Amino acid sequence: MMKTFFKNKAAVISAAIIICIAILAVLAPVVSPYDVTRQDLAVRLVKPGAGHLFGTDELGRDVFTRMLYGTRVSLMIAVLPTAMAVLVGTILGIIGAYHGKAADMIIMWIADVTLAFPGMLLAMVIMYTFGGTFVSVVLSIVIMECGSIVRIVRSVTLSILENEYIQAARSMGVKWFAIIVKHIIPNLMPTMIVLFTLNIPSSILSESALSFLGIGIQPPDVSLGLMVNQSKTLLFNMPWLALVPSVTIMILVMAFNYLGDALRDILDPKTKY
Repeated sequence: MMKTFFKNKAAVISAAIIICIAILAVLAPVVSPYDVTRQDLAVRLVKPGAGHLFGTDELGRDVFTRMLYGTRVSLMIAVLPTAMAVLVGTILGIIGAYHGKAADMIIMWIADVTLAFPGMLLAMVIMYTFGGTFVSVVLSIVIMECGSIVRIVRSVTLSILENEYIQAARSMGVKWFAIIVKHIIPNLMPTMIVLFTLNIPSSILSESALSFLGIGIQPPDVSLGLMVNQSKTLLFNMPWLALVPSVTIMILVMAFNYLGDALRDILDPKTKY
């Protein structure tokens, strides 16, 4: 599988970009000498140059430093709720498919209710209810993504349950929990990996959109979407203030999309690279 992965140049480049950006974000205090919250009005709205790589904002804060810390927050809010949504969606999808009847009906009804609402509208309702905190942003993204994951996992699990080895295990009296752990979950792993990778871009965009609307991450915290929001009034005079976080969001979303497409092709046995 690794040989096939390294043959895909787009996937390798995307993985390298993601790793480099993640390392820079984690090592932000080491990479940048500036404090992310320190204001220095004497150097406000400085153009990009040697002293400040991407310039400074209206409060004299270094844009490069804020971009690094904003990327850290955006990646955390993208990866954490996506992993939680995949975990919860997988559990509910397996339970619904395996046990059927009442459990399946209730789980699918909940999934359909979440899918019936426009995702961003549902997230805005949650944010207005619980406030613009890290936890509420994570919760809103989990709810947005969980419904579609439940439906996909349920569909794949139903196809796995039709295999002869599952029928044989049932006929020999193997308990349902052992069947799920030993047979269903290993066969679901490729689907879970692809779902995780392909849902991260939508999580990044959702967090950015919520923060841009002013109901996501709140100051003094910083995220890429919040940086775009704070720079919109200076878009025509100081365009780099909005371009730096916007381009970072674009690069992250494209990299995760290419990586997810490559993993889907590699992990799908019906696809020949």
